[in-house]
Amino acid sequence: MLRDAQVAFLGSGVMAEAMIAGLLNQKLIAPAQIIASGPRPERGQYLHTRYGVGVTCDNVAAVNDAGIVVLSVKPQVLRGVLHEIRGHIRSRVLVLSIVAGARIQTISNGLAHAGVVRAMPNTPAQIGEGITVWTATPEVTEEQRGQARTILSALGQEIYVEDEDDLDKATALSGTGPAYVFLFMEAMIDAGVHLGFSRRIAQQLVLQTMRGSVEYARQSTKHPAELRNQVTSPGGTSAEALYHLEKGGLRTVVSRAIWAAYQRSLALGQGKKHGGPAENEL
Repeated sequence: MLRDAQVAFLGSGVMAEAMIAGLLNQKLIAPAQIIASGPRPERGQYLHTRYGVGVTCDNVAAVNDAGIVVLSVKPQVLRGVLHEIRGHIRSRVLVLSIVAGARIQTISNGLAHAGVVRAMPNTPAQIGEGITVWTATPEVTEEQRGQARTILSALGQEIYVEDEDDLDKATALSGTGPAYVFLFMEAMIDAGVHLGFSRRIAQQLVLQTMRGSVEYARQSTKHPAELRNQVTSPGGTSAEALYHLEKGGLRTVVSRAIWAAYQRSLALGQGKKHGGPAENEL
């Protein structure tokens, strides 16, 4: 699917590196087919040394011979990059954006280019365990959709959706989701230290508990509520702990946080740089 494709990454940060590493590790593409563009020469040198890919600080030079252009820049510099490369992307080139909050219309209008895929990966993509939600404009051909699916599969699982609005929802749920999980892990580790464990042992206990629980839920056919009930004996320790979590409004806090992240994603798509209490108020 990518055998003859030249892929240009505009933005050479962590997620771009994850995509490059995934594609190369799975032997889906050769290093000579990839060029990464970024503002820092030392970052480019690192990518070239580690992966053997081409590097440049010139975005226009990067896209000139590309059949696939991956937009992996930070949201705040996207408009400048679009203006810079406008008119330099051929009509049949696939543009794949992983820029958070950036809507397809913004990218398409900025480039005067119709064939755009918008995707929302998450942090575990860096180890090939992520999940990416994506959609495409009608002008993206079936072959290009296959190419997009191949690239995104290098990051883990992928889900195609018809409605672009689902990308903002995915940003709040799965894109930002690792932050929620890390915070909960941090709270559990701190509680373990408070109980008297060393931080090393508390972290080991929590990490393996998280890992095992997720894998158990993944392999099970039961709803998480059923799995929770299985380990909650009447009058037991789990029942006591869950009572306090529910009393503290855990479900409500999580729901409000995800809704606030969704609203922020919408605001980013409208070009708003900063949120405020009124914007996220429920």
